Amino acid sequence: MVNKKSGQRKKAEKQRERQKQIGLGRINTLELHDHPSNADMECRDCLTRQKNRSFCYFCSSLPKNIMCGACGKIKCIPGSSDCVIKHPGVNATGLGIVGAICDFCETWICHSKRCLQSHACSCPLRDGENPVVCIECQRSVWGHGGKMYLCPTCDQWLCEDDHFEHQASCQHLETETFKCVSCSKFGTYSCLRCKVSYCDDHVKSNVYKNTEEGYPCKKCGYRLRDTKDLSMSVKTHEFGRQGYEDEEYSDEDYYDEEEKSY
Repeated sequence: MVNKKSGQRKKAEKQRERQKQIGLGRINTLELHDHPSNADMECRDCLTRQKNRSFCYFCSSLPKNIMCGACGKIKCIPGSSDCVIKHPGVNATGLGIVGAICDFCETWICHSKRCLQSHACSCPLRDGENPVVCIECQRSVWGHGGKMYLCPTCDQWLCEDDHFEHQASCQHLETETFKCVSCSKFGTYSCLRCKVSYCDDHVKSNVYKNTEEGYPCKKCGYRLRDTKDLSMSVKTHEFGRQGYEDEEYSDEDYYDEEEKSY
């Protein structure tokens, strides 16, 4: 005879599995382009394309079709036992499916019990207790209207305004040569976040433990990569809207110059 699992045991197993996925970094490897919390949305009033959010970033109006940031549905069919708010005989749409607003991705969460319980822990735009922040402009999801991206090189968060410029200038080293930071030998391993290289003798660290994936960086603990497998450069190219250091030179002046060039 098979022993049936109690509800408390099922809940504890789901919680352990969710914590295991968070520890393995599954949340950071999600397809952000297809995830409902980072999907495209067009405002019906100002016709501006932006990230899926509870209110328009530019005119603060409600979206035409409210999409759940966890499951992606825009309509709730009656008869579902998972709904916290019952609506027998009526298809819930718009504000009728709303159960909460996520504090991290700023999207509507439907009144499904599963979405309300699990989205706060598994939100892909969450970094600890705070929303993710762009590494270039230090803006969170609440500070701009665009989508969020992950840099494939350094695995840092980027906003929609800076992700192209960052990826174009990310694969470079801060030093003028590929030598190790501790000696003059060739840096066999490179850190894609600190932009430094280590030789075979100085790659081992007493602070961070070595894992099966590779050696960790001594400064940040990020996994090191083989320099020969990377297209790293020692030249730094500053361009784009983040390349101007003049305080009087704003982003609007940069975009005005682009329009004049065309």
